[in-house]
Amino acid sequence: MFRSLHTIAAILTAIALSAAGCAGLYSSKPSDRDPAAPTALREFRAAWVATVANIDWPSRPGLSTNEQKAEALAILDTARVLNLNALIFQVRPQCDAFYPSPYEPWSLYLTGQQGEPPNPYYDPLDFWIQEAHNRGIELHVWFNPYRAHHPAGGDITEASIVRKRPDLVRKLDNGYYWLDPAEPGTQEHSFAVVMDVVRRYDIDGVHFDDYFYPYGDGSFADDRAWQAYRQSGGKLIRENWRRDQVNRFIRRVYRAIKKDKPQVKFGLSPFGIWRPNHPASIQGFDPYAVLYADARLWLNEGWIDYWTPQLYWPTSQIPQSYPVLLGWWVQENKKQRHLWPGLFTSRVRDSLGVVENFNQIMIERGFVPDNPGHVHFSVKAFMRDSLGLNSTLKSGPYRQPALVPSSPWLDDKPPQKPLFTSRIENDSLLVAWSHPEPADVFRWVVYTHTESGWNAHIYNRHDRQCRLALVDLIAGTENKPAEIAIAVSAVDRMGNESLRAHGTAALSPPSVD
Repeated sequence: MFRSLHTIAAILTAIALSAAGCAGLYSSKPSDRDPAAPTALREFRAAWVATVANIDWPSRPGLSTNEQKAEALAILDTARVLNLNALIFQVRPQCDAFYPSPYEPWSLYLTGQQGEPPNPYYDPLDFWIQEAHNRGIELHVWFNPYRAHHPAGGDITEASIVRKRPDLVRKLDNGYYWLDPAEPGTQEHSFAVVMDVVRRYDIDGVHFDDYFYPYGDGSFADDRAWQAYRQSGGKLIRENWRRDQVNRFIRRVYRAIKKDKPQVKFGLSPFGIWRPNHPASIQGFDPYAVLYADARLWLNEGWIDYWTPQLYWPTSQIPQSYPVLLGWWVQENKKQRHLWPGLFTSRVRDSLGVVENFNQIMIERGFVPDNPGHVHFSVKAFMRDSLGLNSTLKSGPYRQPALVPSSPWLDDKPPQKPLFTSRIENDSLLVAWSHPEPADVFRWVVYTHTESGWNAHIYNRHDRQCRLALVDLIAGTENKPAEIAIAVSAVDRMGNESLRAHGTAALSPPSVD
């Protein structure tokens, strides 16, 4: 039976690739603003960079500054080579910080000692932002809003919130410490932490994962906050009151980000199941009842800009089937926000896992054809690549780079049109461009056209020219064309693409009568 399922999956993959055709080069959908050429491919391709317990970065606590930077650059360069266009970087694994914070101590996972800054000093978050942007990669900051201390986080020091604010912290039986989501002090503290980063750093997004009330049996020592609520006249039952605490926090964070920096996207990555029996075939863990996470509400209300449910199951696992759950979430996307599911890529252990990961990307493109995307957990899957996963993706769905889809509900104003010059130089086409407002540009697209069709070439913010081999540009043409049509556009941080500047480059000298 398993072999049969694998064979079917392989056939579906082949069909999907055949149907995709040259989708890796550009979208076949013409631009509404400029119908002279197709638009560049759009797809959110991201990976989580987990810092808790040193899952992804740094490889261990206490590395030197140079070693930390070298490991970060290796991750960023791997992401660039793979044509990823976003990373989700964990900056607050346990009420600590991977940046200089006025509210919380430096992370033990970074320096080996909670509260101790890097030496020689640098700001890791600023470093990641700048180096990611230089590679055309968005940098989203990932917060855990309630975890106060992880068992892998070493001894609890005087710098820890466990010591500084014991009124907010609850000890769990499994060695974790957790902020009580219903305490007003928790709400204020975590809100201040998030908004401090939003205001001070040039980030592209804020991200929460699936941790709200802690995993366990649904019990939580919040009697004090519960009694205060009841004495104030509260009428909700306890379970709904807990969900309301999380709902209020999610809504507050989203609205504050939109008020202060509307261009910063807010993304959530909840447990992949909202509730068992939704849809009917789905079984398993109930985060609505245990984590008090009403994830469907947040999506229905549009309190997010992108939605990344952790769909960490195979397509053929009927009680938690990846395509069944993805289809259900698509139907729940009432506000038409971005739907970019999480894939458990670190679980890939053999060639069948590589095929499954490949198939899930293609399935998502089918469910969300206009602005697809996905997020890999976690980036270490690409750093240890011993199964050919990287080459499989790079030769298939990631064959060409892609722009991050735009978010028109946040910003739909494109940048100005660029200026460019072009000429044939030896066996290459040289294109150089400029812009009246270069700070408004995050990426550039150079379109080229011969009788074989259009190609789109994507470049990063500091690029100002490209050299394209003529043999590649005219491949597939029966006769050498007289000229190559060229168009150049500018793309801003929100993914808005400008009108294109058009021109041609002659391949042959003019004839003499």
